[in-house]
Amino acid sequence: MQNANTLTSITDFTRFFNSNQERFIHFAYSYLRDRAEAEDVVMESMIALWENREKWDDKSNLKAILLTIIKNKSLNILAHQQTRLRVEDDLISHRQRELDLRISTLQECNPSTIFDSEIQHIVNKALDKLPEQSRNIFILSRYQNTPNKDIAEQFGLTIKSVEFHITKVLKVLRVELKDYLISIFL
Repeated sequence: MQNANTLTSITDFTRFFNSNQERFIHFAYSYLRDRAEAEDVVMESMIALWENREKWDDKSNLKAILLTIIKNKSLNILAHQQTRLRVEDDLISHRQRELDLRISTLQECNPSTIFDSEIQHIVNKALDKLPEQSRNIFILSRYQNTPNKDIAEQFGLTIKSVEFHITKVLKVLRVELKDYLISIFL
């Protein structure tokens, strides 16, 4: 057993350190599982023991004191690692939930529906700008599949006049949908 009174000189302390260093490193390593970190803890503990040598009385068990310092420093490191791992787990969990949400949202996404609704919105806006008669003729022809002859009779127009109104609306729609025409054909 090494007592405090035997470590009065740096030489005695160095001898104590050299004869016990590997045992203390092994003790720290058994908990930290990192050789370099265990060596650092033992060195810091030895320095703390040397710097506080006046606090120990002659009957103090220096090995037990040093093991207590190593234990406390190792506990601090392990507690820090535990906190870091919890934070990393929380971040990973958050990223996983976000990724799951993005995947499920993308799986539910139907591009043709989005595209169709956007085009339909543009068509509706364009039709709203047209004269009422042209709009009604176009709706009957394209949305309700009413033959041009029936539309002509309903509005008291010739078939050529009905065709003129439909052609006029189609020209307006071509201009409004110019950015979408290639996609529509594909």
